[in-house]
Amino acid sequence: MGHASLERKAVTPQRIMAAADVLAFHEFEEATTLLAETPDAATTSQRDALTSREHVAVAVGSGYGAPEVEDEGDKTALLQEEKPQPRFWTFDYYQSFFDVDTSQVLDRIKGSLLPHPGYNFVRHHLRNRPDLYGPFWICATLAFVLAVTGNLTLVLAQRRDSSIHYSPQFHKVTVAGITIYCYAWLVPLALWGFLRWRQGTREHMELYTFLETVCVYGYSLSVFVPTVILWLIPVEWLQWLFGALALALSAAGLVFTLWPVVREDTRLVAAALLSIVVLLHALLALGCKLYFFQPLPLEHVIPAPQATPLSPSILPPTSARSMTTL
Repeated sequence: MGHASLERKAVTPQRIMAAADVLAFHEFEEATTLLAETPDAATTSQRDALTSREHVAVAVGSGYGAPEVEDEGDKTALLQEEKPQPRFWTFDYYQSFFDVDTSQVLDRIKGSLLPHPGYNFVRHHLRNRPDLYGPFWICATLAFVLAVTGNLTLVLAQRRDSSIHYSPQFHKVTVAGITIYCYAWLVPLALWGFLRWRQGTREHMELYTFLETVCVYGYSLSVFVPTVILWLIPVEWLQWLFGALALALSAAGLVFTLWPVVREDTRLVAAALLSIVVLLHALLALGCKLYFFQPLPLEHVIPAPQATPLSPSILPPTSARSMTTL
């Protein structure tokens, strides 16, 4: 019995090959039967099934590594898209400061026209996104309007009084442009430099950036554009009234915006700085009023002809005889 069981348990290569042939034969018979019943059916062997399973396993196994490959590809693309920060002297650096739409510019102009206590133009309208588009075109518009209205003043005066001689004054365009742009850039530069110097002496003192300061000054000049047009009204006291209102609104916006910065400094420095800001603003408005809308100079007024008495030597003979008879 023991020898018989060992013979049964013994496995030889011949038995394995025989079993494989038997399985292949049975598989062939089953496939023949199925083809006879359904001729259009397709047959797959066990070897093909195992091969397909291996393919599925490989596909599933390769799926785990796919997200990692995609992530690495995304990182590489992002690194390639990132560009170095442009230098401040290049055009690309300032291109972002002109990336504003019309609604933002109109909102900032409206905010500069309606200041009130507790109002901060930088926090309420700029929101860490200063632009140069609005200040640039506001200064250009103001310079152009000043030059045009200054010439129109002489034209209207000539229509009222024929003794006034008008000649186009094109140099006013240059004077207006240089004055407005120098004020809108040099005064903010000096103010920003002074506040930066004071920041070194005061630890908790906030500071606006230079472009934010330029933006504040540029939008503060927008109120003078309609004011200059109203100066065409030939009423002297009304012109001064419009100028005073425009100056009050513009200067109030500057003071309310700069107060959160200068209040951390001493009272003397804060009061002196705000007084200088208002004084420079007043000098700009006063200079524009007196230069572009000044009374007419003498060379533009044609003197009226004066009657001169005639001497007896040039009198006609009839007049001389009448004088002798008298």
